[in-house]
Amino acid sequence: MGQVLKCISPIDGSVYAERNILSRDEAFEIASNARAAQPAWAARPLRERIDLVMAGVAAVGAMNEEVVLELAHMMGRPVRYGGEFAGFNERASYMAEIADSSLADIEVGEDESFRRYIKRIPHGVVFVVAPWNYPYMTAINTVAPALIAGNTVILKHATQTLLVGERMANAFQAAGIPEDVFQNVFLNHDLTNELISGNAFDFVNFTGSVGGGKSMELAAAGTFTGVGTELGGKDPGYVMDDAELDAAVETLIDGAMFNSGQCCCGIERIYVHESLYDDFVAKAIEAVKGYKLGNPLDAETTIGPMANIRFADEVRAQISEAVAAGAVAHIDRMPEDDGGAFLTPQILTDVSHDMRVMRDESFGPVVGIMKVSSDEQAIALINDSEFGLTASLWTSDLDRAERVGNEIETGTVFMNRADYLDPGLCWTGCKNTGRGGGLSVIGYHNLTRPKSFHLKKETG
Repeated sequence: MGQVLKCISPIDGSVYAERNILSRDEAFEIASNARAAQPAWAARPLRERIDLVMAGVAAVGAMNEEVVLELAHMMGRPVRYGGEFAGFNERASYMAEIADSSLADIEVGEDESFRRYIKRIPHGVVFVVAPWNYPYMTAINTVAPALIAGNTVILKHATQTLLVGERMANAFQAAGIPEDVFQNVFLNHDLTNELISGNAFDFVNFTGSVGGGKSMELAAAGTFTGVGTELGGKDPGYVMDDAELDAAVETLIDGAMFNSGQCCCGIERIYVHESLYDDFVAKAIEAVKGYKLGNPLDAETTIGPMANIRFADEVRAQISEAVAAGAVAHIDRMPEDDGGAFLTPQILTDVSHDMRVMRDESFGPVVGIMKVSSDEQAIALINDSEFGLTASLWTSDLDRAERVGNEIETGTVFMNRADYLDPGLCWTGCKNTGRGGGLSVIGYHNLTRPKSFHLKKETG
């Protein structure tokens, strides 16, 4: 009997969904079918591919009412927030809008003797391994532009959000995309690695843990298969002395706590200029005390459980270690905190970079706040991290934000905002956050390869 993947609901610990893992032969057959289908898909007019992808996006939107409930059951996000379709649609729509220009030939020059240009050629079969925290939005970042560019796509989703890939594939196929062009698969880690090492794919896009990213790169070693990764994060906020305090508190604390802190670019550490520090901390505590922890199916709930008890256990461990080392926890345990997946959101002060809560990825509803006296001190602390996804700078001085931003080791610099993915900008990271980039024109470049044409018009 084959292995079974089980999605355990964080609401009550029950098995919400389960699916059988593919056999080795079935998995390789799916990859083979995708490869066989790719040339015909790429040969279709670009406008036709765009229209079919956007029809698939609309079909996912038509399911949104069911999707919102499924997400609450699978990973604990409160239903009051309405799912992910707005961002899902925004990202796909933008990539559809820029497809013509992004995939157009790059004209190098033409005269009486030569024509020279560079084409963008699809890789072939793109394998997308998507995470559970924003399962629709993270998947569409690659799925939409990969299909539009002429690749076929195989999607594997995290077990915690087991039904998402199935829903997406069904919706896109119902909209007219051939089954072999966009497929969802259920795999374990060993079979995933075997497919990659067996050259089943031409490009792999992985969003997940640092360990998972290393596993993907090791599996691809020697195959020359491209691997793009978005891995861990420990994203900082820096509140300068000229910041608008209320806006900074509202945005940074929401960025730290929304989705129970389970955001790729969630705020995990905050540095505040000493002139604003006390007021910032007081307002942050007040904001978090106003949260309603509870069942995500309840419309009154503003913060639900973490997706899995083991994730909550890691956050509790980081908090406990920090408090034992001298940190101060400001939020009393909430009645709904059951010691399991339901976890009280926490504000910590008197923290230092000697503590794991300021170094290791927490990926939960906790944030440490430190006092700084200068831009130089803040920059040093921000860069004292193995990760680099985003950084949020709060100031009324654009030049200052650009100056500080230039010195920060990160993929994205925000000024007076946080925790947002602009599809017009490249979504990328540095250090242990990974390499590559999604969305924007660069996203198309990463999902295609250049092919140069050097055409001499005369043979004489």
